[in-house]
Amino acid sequence: MSRFDDLPGYAASIGPLIDAVNLGVHIASRPLGRELAERSGLQADLLVDLRFVLPIRPLTPGGLAAVYRYNPLRRAEIDVHLAQGTLDEDAAPDAVPGAGAPDAAEGGALRATPVTHAFITSLYEVHARVTEGLWAAQADRLPELADIAGRLVRAGAATGGAAFAQVAPPYEPAGTPPGVLLFNRLATLRYHRADAHAAAWARAGLTAAQMISLPPGPARDRIEVDTNHGAARPYEVLTTRDRQAFLLGLSALDLP
Repeated sequence: MSRFDDLPGYAASIGPLIDAVNLGVHIASRPLGRELAERSGLQADLLVDLRFVLPIRPLTPGGLAAVYRYNPLRRAEIDVHLAQGTLDEDAAPDAVPGAGAPDAAEGGALRATPVTHAFITSLYEVHARVTEGLWAAQADRLPELADIAGRLVRAGAATGGAAFAQVAPPYEPAGTPPGVLLFNRLATLRYHRADAHAAAWARAGLTAAQMISLPPGPARDRIEVDTNHGAARPYEVLTTRDRQAFLLGLSALDLP
């Protein structure tokens, strides 16, 4: 069997690579992104995290809880966005007017405002500039890599969990360049693996906090093996050649 046909093994190899490419673009974008946030006068971390979600669907309490399962989003962070006009909130079921909520998971659905749409349009322009420069030497690879990543995102809908359901499919306005398509599709795919990981540690009887503190050893290794089986599911739609092109293509991308 080719190493590209061992799907759990492939998932184990491609996962850290997807993380590295995602992080690399964020690192390369920080100077321009910081300038954009300062110019806009916004607290922008959540907007950057969920740039490919906010323009096309509300953030549900359950979706947010899954996306931030290891570092829960607190009510105070949501209130900042409500105050600065980047989010609107639906009434929570059975909400008591003025009572507030102890954390984000107990509020109503959150929706992007025109302020957020304008910020994300500018942010996509930042990411277009950054990926165009960072990956200039690999520009001819980007359309194929973005296409493969798009197929994986679509395939992941059948097996993703709550976090993936919140973030997929990503926001892709007309004219989005292939580097930005790839960046955001990879960011989306990370949540499919995150859901597979959460399902694995839940089957092992752990909570998110217990998983964070679990030391290296056989128990963690078993969870990672289980995670790789779940994370491998979308790659079933690819041919061996596609899986090879995707892994080698991502490996060749320049990172800061």
